[in-house]
Amino acid sequence: MTFKRASAALTVLCVALLAAAADSNAAALPAPAHIATEVPSARLAGQGVYRWFGLKLYQAQLWIGNQGFQPAALAATHFALDLQYAHAFDGRKIAQKSIEEIQKLGFGTDDQRQRWLAQMEACFPRVEDGTHLTGIHVPGSGVRYYRDGKWICEIRDQEFATAFFAIWLDPRTSAGQLREQLLGNLQSPPS
Repeated sequence: MTFKRASAALTVLCVALLAAAADSNAAALPAPAHIATEVPSARLAGQGVYRWFGLKLYQAQLWIGNQGFQPAALAATHFALDLQYAHAFDGRKIAQKSIEEIQKLGFGTDDQRQRWLAQMEACFPRVEDGTHLTGIHVPGSGVRYYRDGKWICEIRDQEFATAFFAIWLDPRTSAGQLREQLLGNLQSPPS
């Protein structure tokens, strides 16, 4: 093996080890207070960046509780999805994009989607670079929303909750790479 090949192989190995260390360090991060309060024994399952034509829109983190997370049993699982925005967006635009994604996934009737859109428009605030919006899935109830760790609203509708979180967690999502990153480190509940 030439020196160049050995050097390249060593570089690849170092990058892989650093990535693995970053993943294990991320999993050990303490949950933000509002997430720890809402999701017992919250731990970071995965995180990733959502980009649109190369432009970073937000960083996403999926926090799960001690029961673990089963994507197929989404409605029965207590978890949090935290989005940290990288740009300013109007809350109405966030709501509109959310309802477009929900419709693409085939959730809800036209009447339900109109009601959900109105609820999200009333709930979602304007965000700036660095703003965190967190959705807490409450099984059998709906979604509680937080802005930068402070409660802003609750939408009590389990069908809405399933449709909303499907934007990121459904296998048919338009954000497939982000979904893989969010779900990539899932393990069974800690022993």
